[in-house]
Amino acid sequence: MRRRRLLTRRGTGTLVAAFGCLVAANVLGARILLFMAVFLAALTLFSALAVRLPRRSGTVARQISTDLLTVSEASRVTVRFTLRALRVPHGLWHDVLPDAVAGDSSGEYPAETAQLSYLITGVRRGVWPLGPLMLRTVDPFGLAQREQAFGDTRTITVVPEVFALTPLAVRIGAAGGTAHTSSTRLGQGSDNLSPRGYAPGDSMRRIHWRATAHRGELMVRQEEEESSPDALVVLDRSAGRWDPQGDAADPAFESAVSLCASAALHLAAEGYSVDVIDTAGTLLGALRGHEDDRDGLLVALALVTPRGEARELAALVGGTPPGPLVFVTGRVDEEDAALLRPAGAAAPLLFATEPLPGAADAARQHGWTVAALGTDVAEAWDDALAARSGAGDVPR
Repeated sequence: MRRRRLLTRRGTGTLVAAFGCLVAANVLGARILLFMAVFLAALTLFSALAVRLPRRSGTVARQISTDLLTVSEASRVTVRFTLRALRVPHGLWHDVLPDAVAGDSSGEYPAETAQLSYLITGVRRGVWPLGPLMLRTVDPFGLAQREQAFGDTRTITVVPEVFALTPLAVRIGAAGGTAHTSSTRLGQGSDNLSPRGYAPGDSMRRIHWRATAHRGELMVRQEEEESSPDALVVLDRSAGRWDPQGDAADPAFESAVSLCASAALHLAAEGYSVDVIDTAGTLLGALRGHEDDRDGLLVALALVTPRGEARELAALVGGTPPGPLVFVTGRVDEEDAALLRPAGAAAPLLFATEPLPGAADAARQHGWTVAALGTDVAEAWDDALAARSGAGDVPR
């Protein structure tokens, strides 16, 4: 953050004029110029002392209308600023914003109330500092200025943009993505489940007291195993798939992260249990219908960057093939695509931001539905669904 100089341009000009008058007074022998030089220098010094000497302290409290700020989403920031000073100075305030958010966070001080408010819009995902609050005051003559920071910074998390996607026209089993239940194993259930006889090793917390009193022997609750079809979303973040990152964001990788988030939340809304992993096998999020699952995934995706090497996809999928499998990658050639095996997934979808010649055909031979991913995430998803419905059944 660039610090402002003590003197304004007017103050600097006044000081230069005072020096010029002093030189001219010595050259021309004009006493009036000497008086003018002393007056201008004294005025500049007085202005500098007037803005620098008063002691000021204050507290800053910020409140953001949304806990997580989505890219392209607007949120309101409310700042409560309490200033302690001998007199209320007049000037301009502004909250320091990172490049990852956009907004006009400045205004005149003092405001009509002790509360300052402004709008910000997410520009780039990540975790960024917001603040401190800067107060800039100028003396009545406009010769000197003072800019002082108040309060600490606050962290703001910008998460990837999530798009509404078209429903996936695939059904895994009879229920599709809708969760179903079956009583097949033991464990903790609820009181209305069918009881069974007590067996050594059963937890005492699972004793069904009503059934025990009715039958005269210890009865325990039979657990109802809840299961739902699984979906897997894989984000290929291996460094070789993406352009080297500098200070600016890679638009291709940002689209990939956005599709990853959109696809995972979309499949979870359709009733699937969704795991989101990267190609190194790191779990980025698990969506199981809990309220915090969504936020946890978005926060994890806000921090991902290209790095490392990729593992074999079959090893990531494991022994139980998922229903839908969404694989999001970057630059992929024909040789790389030939090594991608969907591992028995019922609906394998491959999205590549830069499919090189021959890559799409090589992937389709293994049963992938391939779509190019550009800046429009929803359009790429629709292209994949259209290609899948047009292809019909393909060998795996």
